[in-house]
Amino acid sequence: MNRNGKNLIAGLLVAVCATACSSDPEPQPPYVNAAEVCDGVFAGDLAKTVETVTGATSFERRAGGGMEQLIEEIEKGYTSGRSWSPRKELCEMAAKGGRSGAETTLAFHIYAPQDVNYPGNPEGTKRFSLGKEAVANVRSAGIYFECVSPQLKGSKNRPARIYGGLSKAHDRGGALENVMDNLRVVHAASLAVAEKLECEDNAGLPAELNPDLQELPPAGRGTESDS
Repeated sequence: MNRNGKNLIAGLLVAVCATACSSDPEPQPPYVNAAEVCDGVFAGDLAKTVETVTGATSFERRAGGGMEQLIEEIEKGYTSGRSWSPRKELCEMAAKGGRSGAETTLAFHIYAPQDVNYPGNPEGTKRFSLGKEAVANVRSAGIYFECVSPQLKGSKNRPARIYGGLSKAHDRGGALENVMDNLRVVHAASLAVAEKLECEDNAGLPAELNPDLQELPPAGRGTESDS
C-alpha cells in the first residue's frame, strides 16, 4: 500500500474515533436541585417548599428504584392480601454536605385499618381532613388514602390502603405554616403515586393543598375510626 493509501486509512480511523468519542454520554453531576430530586416530583412552585422543609438547596444524586420500583412494591403488598406491607422509599433527599442518617425521606406502604385515627402520634401532631386522614408535625407528615385502580385487581371491592410519609424534616419550629409545608411535600408525592397507579379520582387527593384545610380534633380511643 502506498503512502497516500496509508494516510487515507489513518485519517478515516481518526474521524471514526472522534465521532465515537464525542457520542459518549456526559457524566451526570453529583448534585441536583430541589426540582430534580425524587424523580422530579417537586418541579415548579413546590421546589421552594422542598428547600424550606429540608433546609437545603442542593442534594446528592442518589441511585435508587424511584417511582417505578415503589409502584411495584405497592402492587406486591396489595396482592399479598396482608393488612399491611413494609415501607418502601420513594427517595432520600440527602442535603449536600449533610451527615449520614439525617436525610429527609419519603416512603410509602400499605397500612392497616387501625392505623387511621391512631391515638399514639407524637405530641404536637395535628390531624387534617385529607384522604382518609392526614397527620403532620414539625419533623414529619403523612397521608392515609385509598386507591381503586385497574392496576390493582379486586380494588373495586377492596380498595388499596396506602400511606405516604415524610420523615426527618428540618426543624423550623412548630408554627402551623411549618407543619403545613411538611404536609404539602408529602401531598405532592402522594398525588404523584396516585396518578402513577391510575387511582380513581386521584384517590380523593386534590390537585393542590387548600391552605384552609380542615383540622380534625386530636385522635382518641373513643373516636370512631375513619377506616
